[in-house]
Amino acid sequence: MARGTTPDMDKREKSKKVSALSGLVPFLRPYKLMVVLSGIALVFTATISLILPMAVRRVVDGFSEDNTALLDQYFGAALAIAAALAVGTGLRYYLVTRLGERVVADMRKAVFDRVITLSPAFYERIMTGEILSRITTDTTVIQSVIGSSVSVALRNVLLLFGGMALMLYTSAKLTGLVLLIVPAVIIPIIVLGRRLRKLSRENQDWIAASSGSASESLGAVQTVQAFTQEKATAGGFDDVTEKAFTAASRRIGTRAVMTMIVIFLIFSGVVGVLWIGARDVQSEVMTPGQLVQFLIYAILVAGAVGALSEIWGELQRAAGATERLIELLETEDTVKDPARPVPLPSPAKGAIIFEDVSFYYPARPEHAALNGISVDIKAGETVALVGPSGAGKSTIIQLLLRFYDPKTGRITIDGVNLRDMARGDFRQAIALVPQDPVIFATSARENIRFGRPGATDAEVEEAAKAAAAHDFLTALPEGYETYVGERGVMLSGGQKQRIAIARAILRDAPILLLDEATSALDAESERAVQQAVERMAADRTTLIVAHRLATVKKADRILVFENGQIVAEGSHKDLVTQGGLYARLAKLQFTDGIAAE
Repeated sequence: MARGTTPDMDKREKSKKVSALSGLVPFLRPYKLMVVLSGIALVFTATISLILPMAVRRVVDGFSEDNTALLDQYFGAALAIAAALAVGTGLRYYLVTRLGERVVADMRKAVFDRVITLSPAFYERIMTGEILSRITTDTTVIQSVIGSSVSVALRNVLLLFGGMALMLYTSAKLTGLVLLIVPAVIIPIIVLGRRLRKLSRENQDWIAASSGSASESLGAVQTVQAFTQEKATAGGFDDVTEKAFTAASRRIGTRAVMTMIVIFLIFSGVVGVLWIGARDVQSEVMTPGQLVQFLIYAILVAGAVGALSEIWGELQRAAGATERLIELLETEDTVKDPARPVPLPSPAKGAIIFEDVSFYYPARPEHAALNGISVDIKAGETVALVGPSGAGKSTIIQLLLRFYDPKTGRITIDGVNLRDMARGDFRQAIALVPQDPVIFATSARENIRFGRPGATDAEVEEAAKAAAAHDFLTALPEGYETYVGERGVMLSGGQKQRIAIARAILRDAPILLLDEATSALDAESERAVQQAVERMAADRTTLIVAHRLATVKKADRILVFENGQIVAEGSHKDLVTQGGLYARLAKLQFTDGIAAE
């Protein structure tokens, strides 16, 4: 599989029908008035277009009449009709284009609002770059269709049927000959249209894969450069991009062939019909004005059919884009809020209980991340989770935040099952410092304020002081207002962690989760932060995940994890005395004198 593709991309059904555009109806419904006005403008312009050939007929036949005043009236009427057509077309363009922009803006918001709430299990199956491609590229296709193609298609449908009716009125004989051409035009549209649908979907899939590849590589640009993998990474992106181009070329080629065949057949038929019409004029069976009128209607009908054949391809492409966006909107989340959530007791105390909890990550269903874990954490207690990598420590944090649900067992906060509460409710009672601190592309002050958006500047600075971040923040070029760059590229690892800790301190939640929160700090900063954590932990429930045992020595209790199970628990001194895994870890990290403390 090419780099940047998603595991399930090749499993998707490639051929989609234009009926998928019905997914746009819920987004059009709030703007019924604009849709109706657009429809009125559309019908108005189509009607004017159909009236115009009658005016031209009058003008042409008027040349043979020796009445200058009447001829002037015919020309004046034709000019008035042209002016009405111009006004109606401008109005139609404004309404449908504005409608397209409005619907696409709503779709982008709806899709983002949906994906931002999906649990991490969803992001194990799809790359964020592909999601961004759907939100940007796919919605751009839809905007083009709503703001232009649909309007043009409906107008051409009206011109097609209206023109056919008026052709029949003008000359039944010539109209009958024109209808003989229709089957020859429809067959290539149907045959090539099916292939076009498949190629359109494939093209969109490869564009999304290309976006996903670029997003992943740019997000890890320092690692790419550090391992001198620029050429290999660029090569992978080039490969996916070329596949997107190849798919687009096949789509464009198919559409070009279809357009070429349709236009040739249509205009060849029109030329033949006009040849017969010219002979009828010579025989005085019809007037020159009638022939011109029929010619204009024939051109309108032929142009409508040709335009519809082109627009059909656009509609199919938009149908694929719509289907991909609806997939996101209708994605079933593995973690759901209950229909009638139970509120978290107020004020929250922070008592946490894991009852016989087992859990398997969706990407590794054969390996138990946790196996029958039971632990009772009292409100206000500081509990440390230690053990080798992959033992299940961070999984405890993931489950407590209900990013995932356990396969068996239950987890409660203050006696209420997490499954029975709204996630946004109990997460308000939790402050997190993740192992990889997330820094947003804004000022340092706003990064800290993310923990509690309503906090004052003074409260933000107090939190920074408690996290040993105030000194380096004031030393920045613009102090707390300094822009820290995307993902905090202007900050060191330790500075990022201190900002993340300040954010958690500012949140002032009854439960504090520290996942390797001091791993990137130097000894002096770690000591300052440790003192801040100890002060915070005095009146709240604190879970500390750590490899460096110096940060957990003063915990009320230490839980030792191995292979997804708790193999020992107790204080630092008790666990060192007992021997076992913790004692071995302590021996590696401390001198003998410190380890025995």
